[in-house]
Amino acid sequence: MQPTLVIMAAGMGSRYGGLKQLDRLGPNGETIMDYSIYDALRSGFGEIVFVIRESFSKEFNRVCVSRYGSHFPFRFVTQELDHIPAPFSPPPGREKPWGTGHALLTTGSYVDTPFGIINADDFYGHDAFRVLSGYLTQKNLTEGSYAMVGYRLENTLSPSGPVSRGVCKPDRNGLLTDVVERHKIRKEESGKILCSVPGNNGEVADLELDPGDLCSMNCWGFLPDIYPKATKLVSEFLERHVQEPASEYHLPTMVNDIIKTGEGTCRVLSTNARWFGVTYREDRDGVVARLRALHDEGLYPNPLFP
Repeated sequence: MQPTLVIMAAGMGSRYGGLKQLDRLGPNGETIMDYSIYDALRSGFGEIVFVIRESFSKEFNRVCVSRYGSHFPFRFVTQELDHIPAPFSPPPGREKPWGTGHALLTTGSYVDTPFGIINADDFYGHDAFRVLSGYLTQKNLTEGSYAMVGYRLENTLSPSGPVSRGVCKPDRNGLLTDVVERHKIRKEESGKILCSVPGNNGEVADLELDPGDLCSMNCWGFLPDIYPKATKLVSEFLERHVQEPASEYHLPTMVNDIIKTGEGTCRVLSTNARWFGVTYREDRDGVVARLRALHDEGLYPNPLFP
């Protein structure tokens, strides 16, 4: 059975200034997710499930149908504010869905195979999908056996501004023990990588991070048994935070919660792939140049989907 690839594409691109998941960045008009799909298919993935918003579903559908045609099976799932477990409902004034943990939950009625889940606007590299597919197609996987592809922190920074990352701590057996969300990560002129953390008396302090720390770029592998756990965890999150207008429940936190309760494990998969993405509009030119270079090196055909 081929694993499914879930692509989280419901972001509105507020920092980017538009729907970056549909921005034509490749030399033949490719989007970043085109490369993820191409790499996933040649690594053994089957169906593609896109998580999108209803507000841009027509445009997304038009682009996907015209570009992918019958190359592979795909479907769309919408992530909306009210797509949450009963008895909860979104508070007045809330504008955005509830984070990547919520995005996963919305696919529960559509995925019945082992699956990978990624961001639409990140370039993960072929090797990431190769190692993830290799893990998900093992015949001896037991319930609660999940995985993530870890990237070196120093290779995931943006030259255009600070970023947030889930910094991961594996044990000696390669199993994840903890994910710590770090915010406002940036590289100083000195070469040090710093993040902002709460300090004394409500002040903000700087914490130095190791450039070799592995971090989550939302390249995860799950089994379908994740969905009951996700329903429970999202419900518990909403019980505490449903009235907060900007509260979000993200996949690193979900995986961390599962590990802490002993309901599952997460193997950290190493890869030689290099990540890059478009967090800010200022990142665009650099991404365009890197994609063109990959084509020039013969790593991708022109076009990806004839």
